[in-house]
Amino acid sequence: MSLTVVVGGFFGDEGKGKAVSYLGLMDKPGICVRTGSINAGHTVNYNGKSWKLRILPSCFVNESTRLMVAPGALLKIDVLLKEIEETGSRDRVWVDINTGVIEDRHVENERSNEYLMKTIGSTGQGVGAAMVDRILRVLKTAKDFPELKGFITDVSGEVNEELDRGGKVIIEGTQGTFLSLYHGTYPFVTSRDTTAAGVISEVGVSPRLVSDIILVFKAYVTRVGAGELPGELSADEVIARGWVERGTVTGRPRRAAPFSIDLARRAVMLNRPTQIAITKFDALFPSARGKRKWVDLPVEARKWVEEISEALRVPVTLIGTGEDSMDMIDMRREVVGP
Repeated sequence: MSLTVVVGGFFGDEGKGKAVSYLGLMDKPGICVRTGSINAGHTVNYNGKSWKLRILPSCFVNESTRLMVAPGALLKIDVLLKEIEETGSRDRVWVDINTGVIEDRHVENERSNEYLMKTIGSTGQGVGAAMVDRILRVLKTAKDFPELKGFITDVSGEVNEELDRGGKVIIEGTQGTFLSLYHGTYPFVTSRDTTAAGVISEVGVSPRLVSDIILVFKAYVTRVGAGELPGELSADEVIARGWVERGTVTGRPRRAAPFSIDLARRAVMLNRPTQIAITKFDALFPSARGKRKWVDLPVEARKWVEEISEALRVPVTLIGTGEDSMDMIDMRREVVGP
């Protein structure tokens, strides 16, 4: 039995899609479950192709993995069907009967709210408005839509059964720790708890069954929208460092700052990970690009990783060195000498 939970350590955009797609290919889980909603985009690059996913799990690259959307998640039907078509995964996608559905009226409601759009920096995808309806118990769920009839299942039951028979499950969290409604930089946060505990609760599985929590950090910090960003760099400095990025969902430019050990320590405290993944490592150390073995990294790059691991008291097990899912140094599979 193996249950791995993947969560973001900063403000989203950490590369969770890359990490989860790699785990899907290498660990071959029987089930991968996506939490969160369509305001979070996960990018997967594999074998020369690129996908930007907003609701399907990034494990789709493993064609034997069943793909599920958690009961605590929110989907939009057109987005789901489009991603199923783009990934060729129709026969293995399942949605919980209680998964919430965002309707056009939710999008309109949110985009007409000046405070949300201009002050908070909402993505305007209708997620917050749908969450309000959910709390008021008037939100329609997957069971209310004929278009979803062929995809309905009991996700919590399926996940627990898979674990009970000794299978592997990956839960894919969205956004990042400091966008948590409760533990983030309120009010500049999202509409749900994005920590490991929140992610688990959306699926319906006991914390006692969790084998690993992988906390994903990027080699630097980025943030879209309003809210504090410690150590934020000027636009010119971001360009000079080659850290220019845009949000997957909105296309807005991401603000950037150097890796923050203080934020990372708090993320570790809130999530208690067993492992750490670091992505975009090649943006910090260009000579690391495309490397897939620890010994092939330059000395200064290995030293940086070791210092981060020591400071956080958590092993760094996955190091992303390029865009492709397989551009990864997997320390779980390497024997490193003294």
